[in-house]
Amino acid sequence: MNSVTRRVALNLKKWLDNNTEHETGIIDMKDWNLPPVQTVFVSVDKTPDEFKPLAERVFKADAFILATPEYNGSYSPAMKNLLDHFPKQHHKPFGIVTASPGAFGGIRASQQLLLLIPSLFGIVSPYMLIVPAVDKKFDEQGNLLDSNFEKSVHNFISELLWLAEKVVTEKTVV
Repeated sequence: MNSVTRRVALNLKKWLDNNTEHETGIIDMKDWNLPPVQTVFVSVDKTPDEFKPLAERVFKADAFILATPEYNGSYSPAMKNLLDHFPKQHHKPFGIVTASPGAFGGIRASQQLLLLIPSLFGIVSPYMLIVPAVDKKFDEQGNLLDSNFEKSVHNFISELLWLAEKVVTEKTVV
């Protein structure tokens, strides 16, 4: 696969798998042939059979990391289509990751996601991971090539985990 954004997603998954007890997964849009939104999947039971495994993952998730390249100054249309297929994500934490081979790392896409997540009733972590020159920072297997970027990855994950753990703890206490 040629996706440079997937490189970052693989790195984050490896980091979480190796350093936490959290169950992680990657939802790759190429694996799901979602039609344009016509109905919202309001529960796993009310989701078409071919998308039930996807719905189970979305409904089960305590938090999301949205990783996207920049498309015409915004995030991936496939990601928007995915998110539109599901109901609001009340109080779920979101981390924003954008990546680009260019110098700005998808910063405009991150700004658009900052507008989208509150409209989903999600809680966005203010620590975003903006990855310029992504092809120089991560290899195709998701290994970090640029040790100077390690602190950015660590700060992003640490702050998102802090937020997610606080929110999940709060949900269980209520």
